[in-house]
Amino acid sequence: MPPSALPDPKPATPGAKLRLAVLLSGSGTSLENLFEHIDAGLPAEVVCVLASKKNAYGLERAERRGVPALAVPRRDFPDVARFNDALHEVLDRFAPDLVCLLGFLSPFELRGRYAGRALNVHPALIPAFSGKGFYGHHVHEAVLAAGVKLTGATVHFVSEGYDEGPILLQGAVPVEDDDTPETLAARVQALERELVPRAIRLIAEGRVVIEDGRTRLRPEAPARSA
Repeated sequence: MPPSALPDPKPATPGAKLRLAVLLSGSGTSLENLFEHIDAGLPAEVVCVLASKKNAYGLERAERRGVPALAVPRRDFPDVARFNDALHEVLDRFAPDLVCLLGFLSPFELRGRYAGRALNVHPALIPAFSGKGFYGHHVHEAVLAAGVKLTGATVHFVSEGYDEGPILLQGAVPVEDDDTPETLAARVQALERELVPRAIRLIAEGRVVIEDGRTRLRPEAPARSA
């Protein structure tokens, strides 16, 4: 489905928590950050965690929280389609409102069901340093090689193309003269930990609208007087 045809993200039922499925491939630091924001009042709950690698430490983080954690190893499947068959079979059991790709290094197919209901976080300011091959430290190495003075992070809706879905939130960080890929990554990851919960809250509050491949925000509802 092209970005212009994406439906609006599904908000939680008033008073209910947004049901999240988290897809990851590594240590799960972004998942842990999400848990901490939920503890602090983010109106969401993680209903399952899926990892594309058996040894992803994010699975253990989920298990500690009592969240169903399942490995769906990419290498166990002959192609992307069959891998996604397995992903969707698991997701169907938990019926999430929103799928969050937090450091997920394999392709996720929307298959119509999750159009406008899947978020990805990218460690650069899309459309710069994005697309196939731009992930993890490859992004930060390219940023430093280009000599740009600003980079950042982008939270966007997943589409059928790499890093092409409607952008929901972006933030910038400076690139310092003495940066290494590691120091730059740390600064960008700190920004990601702010943007992802903010994006989820906007969706949970029903404030996000997707029109013509772009997002806009409905005004925040006024607080009710006592």
